[in-house]
Amino acid sequence: MPKLRINDTELYYEIQGAGQPLVLIHGLGSSARDWEFQVPEFSIKFQVVTFDLRGHGQSDKPPGPYSIPMFAADTAGLLKALKLEAAHIVGISLGGGVALQLAIDAPSLVKTLVIVNSGPAIVGIGDEGKKEIDSRVALVEKMGMRGMGQALAARLFPKPEHASLAATFVERWTENDPRAYIDALWSMVGWNVTDRLSSIRCPTLVVSADQDYSPVALKQAYVKLMPNAELVVIPDSHHAVPLEQPQAFNAAIAQFLAKHT
Repeated sequence: MPKLRINDTELYYEIQGAGQPLVLIHGLGSSARDWEFQVPEFSIKFQVVTFDLRGHGQSDKPPGPYSIPMFAADTAGLLKALKLEAAHIVGISLGGGVALQLAIDAPSLVKTLVIVNSGPAIVGIGDEGKKEIDSRVALVEKMGMRGMGQALAARLFPKPEHASLAATFVERWTENDPRAYIDALWSMVGWNVTDRLSSIRCPTLVVSADQDYSPVALKQAYVKLMPNAELVVIPDSHHAVPLEQPQAFNAAIAQFLAKHT
């Protein structure tokens, strides 16, 4: 199990393929495993790096508080330790926030940026955001990680043909450490880089599921704030679009990367 010590935390990572580096950043409660439909395809042309954020998967789970700038600093440290001078960065949900923060804090490390079902403020602002996180924490405390995973799976994979995906999701979700998951949840409260989006100059693709938690209109609005960004909407899809609609998702990413490699 390859690990590197970054910012006093052991981070688990995997590398497959050769070519320009392509770094995939997973979402909250997820891990590098959830890029299983992307790694085989993109490692044909790219050096694909996947890793587990602190508090997730096989990485260390130190006590919080966690923050999105902290996750971004970990990501930057990993890239530097792997001697990757600039990479194509793809992030989904929480990972999308981390990717945006990385592009702001360490622009030289980001060749292109892909933000999937995410944005510059992942939860509501102020009391609204705190209330939303409080409700999720209450779900964990009431239902446990398995119960919460089952509730989420029903929303993420609602079709009968997604039964296998849903079952795998629940089993993986159950493996989450509740304390680390809650610490990661709180990292999103108060985080907002909307007023810094104009500083991101690299080519950027924003990917939105048409039935994501947040409406497509919100993505359209923040894409307009970025000088070199475009939006793609994947129809008949939900928040976990890389798992639910891998062919459409991979095609959108591949088309974007082909223009910038």
